[in-house]
Amino acid sequence: MKAMYYETFGQAPTIANLPDPTPSDEGVVIEVGATGVCRSDWHGWMGHDPDIQLPHVPGHELAGRVVAAGKGVKRFKVGDRVTVPFVSGCGHCAECHSGNQQTCPSQFQPGFTHWGSFAQYVGLDFADTNLVALPDAVEDATAASLGCRFATSFRAVVDQARLKPGEWIAVHGCGGVGLSAIMIAAALGANPIAIDLSEEKLSFARECGAVAAVNASAVPVVEAVRDITKGGAHVSIDALGHPATCFNSIQNLRRRGRHVQVGLMLGDQSTPCIPMAQVIAHELEIYGSHGMQAWRYDAILAMIEAGKIAPDKLIGRRISLQEGIDALTGMDKSDATGMSVITEFP
Repeated sequence: MKAMYYETFGQAPTIANLPDPTPSDEGVVIEVGATGVCRSDWHGWMGHDPDIQLPHVPGHELAGRVVAAGKGVKRFKVGDRVTVPFVSGCGHCAECHSGNQQTCPSQFQPGFTHWGSFAQYVGLDFADTNLVALPDAVEDATAASLGCRFATSFRAVVDQARLKPGEWIAVHGCGGVGLSAIMIAAALGANPIAIDLSEEKLSFARECGAVAAVNASAVPVVEAVRDITKGGAHVSIDALGHPATCFNSIQNLRRRGRHVQVGLMLGDQSTPCIPMAQVIAHELEIYGSHGMQAWRYDAILAMIEAGKIAPDKLIGRRISLQEGIDALTGMDKSDATGMSVITEFP
């Protein structure tokens, strides 16, 4: 198979001919129809993720068709169209049995713990626990765009933050995760505030449902959010993953507000400053959000089919596997609106 492949962190990947994967007893092989290019992939390529063992094939946001299945797979068969959460569980531990596969201690992540989906084929373990069947109305590129953007945002906004209609939610960072969070929050009847450095992204955030926008390069963020909300946001999300956005997200909350950390902070940014005196005095709640379980995808798919959310709106470019190299390596410098999805494989 053709795959994007690197042997050294930080050096440009190549397109290589690699052996086709074979399914484990409980796993499947997917012919990849589409795969998103995500900032998490960039972090992995830079060497920020200890789970990655070189050489490596990245890619974790995917959709495609089952082309081979292990003898232990019961719920899926060759020909089924599927996607998969980027955090997948073993299906056998206490966390998986409780329905929390996203915190499985033996979790696997395509593109991190295993070779990923920047390839014609990808092998996925524990298929019955982790695969999500796709309806015909949801194309591969749209399903791949759910990946760790819409799925992570959905869990952060709906399950972790418990956002209610009429509440104010501040979203720090208008990349794929942030825009997804804004679209979901608007669909729930909440009032999203978009925060970013780019006027272009802020304008697009309004199209996705933001009722207000704050340019962090022009005004003090915390004061602006407090003014707009008349006292602070009920919920705030750091969708970027930076010490400054994390701090602002907590500080712009009203009393008894909820902060959810979605954006990764790795390397030298992994220990941000937290306004702990405010957390204590105002009884703030701080949550992490790490992917979403396969069984929760039904809620997202239902909202797509009902027209309440449109994740395909966040797809900026459909590119080839070769073009994916520049998309991956330039992600830290890109200010593009919308995500890139690889849809052309040699």
